[in-house]
Amino acid sequence: MKTLGVFFEVLLIICIIFVNMKKISATIIALNEEKRIAACLESLRDVADEIIVVDSGSTDRTVEICREAGCKVSIRKFDGFGTQRQYATSLASHQYILSIDADEQLSPALQASIKRLKSEGFGHRVYMMPRLNFYCGEPVRHCGWYPDMQIRLFDKRYANWNLRDVSEQVIFRDSVRPELIDGDILHHRCENRAQYEDVLKSHAAIKARVLAAGDEKIGVFSPFFHAAKAFCSTFLKRGGIFEGKAGREISMLDFQSELIAYKAARKLISRGSRKD
Repeated sequence: MKTLGVFFEVLLIICIIFVNMKKISATIIALNEEKRIAACLESLRDVADEIIVVDSGSTDRTVEICREAGCKVSIRKFDGFGTQRQYATSLASHQYILSIDADEQLSPALQASIKRLKSEGFGHRVYMMPRLNFYCGEPVRHCGWYPDMQIRLFDKRYANWNLRDVSEQVIFRDSVRPELIDGDILHHRCENRAQYEDVLKSHAAIKARVLAAGDEKIGVFSPFFHAAKAFCSTFLKRGGIFEGKAGREISMLDFQSELIAYKAARKLISRGSRKD
């Protein structure tokens, strides 16, 4: 009888571990997203077993909305996208992490794919999926905006976010191969051009600090060279020309963003040299 009791205890432990492996923790980083985060949370409702929101100081109803939806909310000062995402991952109870932004949603097809993985078991450690980006409410399939492959579902024991301030990504060992799953992340980048400009300016400021701290030499003409290169890449190489007005605006905004970033980096380097 004692042997039988031990057997059932071991079996129970194995069952608990097996069940936990099939659960997902969704992580979100947010700042003043009261208009968009409800749709994000709704798309996670039947997919995630817990939702963790790391808020960097919202002054609107973002935190209230998340708590009302049953999310675990942590307030943390923003110190870079990579570190913020990794902090959110560290709060997760479950092995598999689904990382999504407040302005993103899971398409019905992606929801179905993830639910199928949960029911059948995860056969891979890292999963990737395409992201369909929207500009002022319209889907954009050129400009380098689609398929815009994203690694957002991963086993936290084998993959994690790097700690970059901008252009952060999930990193993992060379032996790990991402598996493509069906369905899109729907990314609503902006409601209007002004909103997108604000986002790009914020990213440009972060990029400027990264550039200034790096080894790249930034000459007088560097800002204009990199800005022109960004425009040509988006408008010509990546097909922005086929997106009409949206393509032209996105290409010009990429030009402006690079110009701002390199000009700001040059100023930061100049200030540093004067102090030395």
